[in-house]
Amino acid sequence: MSGTNDGWLDRLPRGSGVLLHAASLPGGRLGPAALRFVDWLAEAGQTWWQVLPLGPPDETGSPYNARSAFAGWPGLLADPGAEVDPAEEHAFLERNAAWAQGWAAFAGPGAIADQVRFDREWGALRAHAAARGVRILGDMPLYVAAGSADVRGAPGLFRSDLRAGVPPDYFAADGQLWGNPTYRWDRMAADGYAWWVARIARQLDLADAVRLDHFRGLVAWWGVPRGARTATAGTWRRGPGAGPVLAARAALGGDVPLVAEDLGLITPAVERLRDRLGLPGMRVLQFAFDGGAQNPHLPQNHPERSVAYTGTHDNDTTRGWWEQAEEWLRERVREVMRERGAWDDDPVWGMVRLTLGSPARCAIVPMQDLLGLGSGARMNTPGVRDGNWAWRVREEDLTDALAERLRGITAWGGRLA
Repeated sequence: MSGTNDGWLDRLPRGSGVLLHAASLPGGRLGPAALRFVDWLAEAGQTWWQVLPLGPPDETGSPYNARSAFAGWPGLLADPGAEVDPAEEHAFLERNAAWAQGWAAFAGPGAIADQVRFDREWGALRAHAAARGVRILGDMPLYVAAGSADVRGAPGLFRSDLRAGVPPDYFAADGQLWGNPTYRWDRMAADGYAWWVARIARQLDLADAVRLDHFRGLVAWWGVPRGARTATAGTWRRGPGAGPVLAARAALGGDVPLVAEDLGLITPAVERLRDRLGLPGMRVLQFAFDGGAQNPHLPQNHPERSVAYTGTHDNDTTRGWWEQAEEWLRERVREVMRERGAWDDDPVWGMVRLTLGSPARCAIVPMQDLLGLGSGARMNTPGVRDGNWAWRVREEDLTDALAERLRGITAWGGRLA
């Protein structure tokens, strides 16, 4: 198996899109609200809709701690009572043999009917998006939740003595103790990473490309002894490297369109693996304005094979970030806006301009930034358990005027289809 490819993103034209959790749609469900959002994206000249993971979230609402790495969340259904024929259930079980029976045993009666409904509604949405030139960028957490259907169904693939997390970083002084079980990578390698192949295949059934969260964990992962109170007790452990991605490419027939979430404590080894696999990484404007001229997040330093963001779901909104920034940092932002011809009297829209003007082949802006919302609309605060994942866009926010403004900046950035 070859370790390189020519980069799936390289073959697409410059484009841009909007980051919006499916549960953040008006009403928090699929159906007509999702179709109207796709229509608004197309009107605004966008070619991507980035979503967060679509699985059944935990009790805090976190889609990154879902009860299944494969199942869709029935809570997103616009028509949860829609009729399902037994033949549809049988066909679904056959198509998804790697995980569906295990999910049915875990979730109980009606679980497969719900998955048929989810695939039906999501499939209709994807077809609607494709017809309007909008691709879906999905999101796949590296880890699965403790007590999930995945751990219960294949306990031999997971270890409970070391829990997942990250060491102290930008987001948390004590690091982040996620608490997920970690992988027995040797056992996964022994069967050709079959679980990972099935997982990636499922995600590519749901999206046109998939962001692999915590990509650096393939190189080295932070293992925290069970019972430790903070992530500072952890140590680095060697990951599987390219193995899971190469296995998926071999099984699925070539390109596996992934985006490497290469944020945080990134080493040369992580960059080498990303580049060996030909994957685009991420660049985040909120990280760009300190650290000098070589800061990789400065727009002039963005590689073409990357995805540029104002901020991610883990960042404050750009308005909130700006309001808390010191004056020297604000002045640095203004300086870069002037240098790159991206000036706007509203600094949030200036950041949007900088992002869409980036050399990166793809640019993504959270919906909250397009609406100019402050910290109260933040999606997630890493290391904080409660009070996240609740924000929703309102139907009346998706105006023609906003679409026209975004379309104009998209054209200025050379990203219109």
